[in-house]
Amino acid sequence: QVQLVESGGGLVQAGGSLRLSCVASGRTFTMGWYRRAPGKERELVADIDSVGSTNYADSVKGRFTISNDNAKNTVALQMNSLKPEDTAVYYCTATVPSWVGARRRIWGQGTQVTVSS
Repeated sequence: QVQLVESGGGLVQAGGSLRLSCVASGRTFTMGWYRRAPGKERELVADIDSVGSTNYADSVKGRFTISNDNAKNTVALQMNSLKPEDTAVYYCTATVPSWVGARRRIWGQGTQVTVSS
């Protein structure tokens, strides 16, 4: 029932920045971003829980920052010092309420990030 809508992808030169945003239509627990690069498996980029605890992939630590706005059910990913290897489709994800005592994971449609050298 809860849906995710992503925005902010695009084309940027190496060393540049992009900011991805995701809005959930209802309550979420954790929110985050995964990405899938050509020829690679989907990987966690970063996530954040409702109290602000964050996790980052080692490859993006120090360059990417995840943040949320609980009142608006949104999450953002600020991506700085982008590298060509960051090129991927980025997917917003969230865990949302299911049955009482249960959660389910939902996904956005994905947004393309392309970093040129």
